[in-house]
Amino acid sequence: MQLEITIVDAFTDTLFKGNSAAVIITQQWLADDLMQSIAAENNLSETAFLLKCSDSEYRIRWFSPVTEIDFCGHATLASAFVIFSENPSLQGVHFSAGAVGKMYVARADNGYITMHFPKRAPHPVTHVPNDLIAGLSIKPADILRNHQAYFAIYEKEEDIYNLKPNSAKLKTLAPFDVVATARSAQYDFISRYFWPTNGGVEDPVTGSIHTGLAPYWAEKLDKSQLTAFQASKRGGLLNCQVKEDRVIISGKAVQYLKGTITL
Repeated sequence: MQLEITIVDAFTDTLFKGNSAAVIITQQWLADDLMQSIAAENNLSETAFLLKCSDSEYRIRWFSPVTEIDFCGHATLASAFVIFSENPSLQGVHFSAGAVGKMYVARADNGYITMHFPKRAPHPVTHVPNDLIAGLSIKPADILRNHQAYFAIYEKEEDIYNLKPNSAKLKTLAPFDVVATARSAQYDFISRYFWPTNGGVEDPVTGSIHTGLAPYWAEKLDKSQLTAFQASKRGGLLNCQVKEDRVIISGKAVQYLKGTITL
């Protein structure tokens, strides 16, 4: 069996920046263990597997090198980029996934791809795990959480760049990951995302967590449209628009590789 695979750098227009995702489109689902093995072999933040229902409708699943992920923004952006590249006249595509339901992704005139995601704002926590504080080299000013991650809020932008996470400590927070964020001078806010339980030490750019970050900062800054930068080594730029029950996240993407997997 042969499968076509495309690797895309998402949330960037420059190769070797943003976050890489592999995209594989099939006519029927592969076995779960095979999808996990392919994702592990790819060793990228995520591999997206798409089941084509029609030219504009797909089911989607995401796998990190270690486990299946409930929701992944950058691999959804990469998937839409591949579909739009192969269908130049197509203006929008509908994805459906078990955990997040239906998502609409559209092509924009300025080269951006816009993704309509469910809003997942964080909430205060009644108990802060000791390992969360111990796992961050700088103590945050506040802690919140949504279904995906703990939100470590910092008052100084430089604290985000200077953080040195202790992965062994943060791994004990499973199934939750950790995002650190602060207001920014150049952007509205910046962040870094640590996920030793579900993928690796640090994710380069995490679209899904911005469905929580954008609502948080929209309320703090009293604005509905925000520019975000994920301050990993590769870095990534995200434009966010917060609506009543949705967060629209926009970004660019660039193709790195197209090839064939032989099984």
